[in-house]
Amino acid sequence: MSAGRIRLFVCDDNREFCALLEEYFATTPDIAVVGVAHNGLEAVPAIIETQPDVVILDIIMPYLDGIGVLEQLNQAKPKSWPKILMLSAFGQESFARKVMDLGAHYYIVKPFDLDLLSARVRQLAAGRVLPAPVPMRMEPRVQVRARSLDEVNHLIRDLGIPPHVKGYRYLGDAILLVLQQPDLLSAVTKGLYPAVARSNGTTASRVERAIRHAIELAWCRASDRLRNMFGHTVDRSRGKPTNSEFIALVADRLRADSKAS
Repeated sequence: MSAGRIRLFVCDDNREFCALLEEYFATTPDIAVVGVAHNGLEAVPAIIETQPDVVILDIIMPYLDGIGVLEQLNQAKPKSWPKILMLSAFGQESFARKVMDLGAHYYIVKPFDLDLLSARVRQLAAGRVLPAPVPMRMEPRVQVRARSLDEVNHLIRDLGIPPHVKGYRYLGDAILLVLQQPDLLSAVTKGLYPAVARSNGTTASRVERAIRHAIELAWCRASDRLRNMFGHTVDRSRGKPTNSEFIALVADRLRADSKAS
């Protein structure tokens, strides 16, 4: 590794997305990926050992989420505290405030442009004060208009998910639950999937698998609506979103539509 390169650590449970970032940063002469973790339990000791300059840290991960990683790093008190760039598919103000209070330096909502991400990594490594990320802007509280299941299902059909697959119904239920209880996104495995399973007489693991299959079908179809919502990331050679990312972004879009109406 060349002297002076920014040492970057990536932590995200989407392995395809991590591979995409490694491939992208391999082309940048001033940034080098020094480590990758796919869950929070792996991330904490690896961050302490590698001592990166900047950490890209997803909020929603298995075993230990991004908030848990920040809490454990605070307890461990590493010799060198890296700049933390948080990723989330859900632009909720309370998430942003909590991660900033725990020591994160910036917050980006997925999907995003990779050139913008690399620019933020460079700015953080240089110690520059960045403009407040979008979730941190104080906006007037807006009551989200109640959504019907038909309304949610219409949107996910437009995204390319066929109604005959089980994941179609589970996704609709999951998105409605997240609209009503946004905190479920920080407990997808232990909270959201079991709730959907109970209402459909099945198991949480079957809900998770069916939703993942439905998203894979949508990604292969790549409808115009899906491209418009997920932007440049809709590419079979690139990482598709995780279940939680997909649910969060669709829920966020519905919330934005409520505010605009």
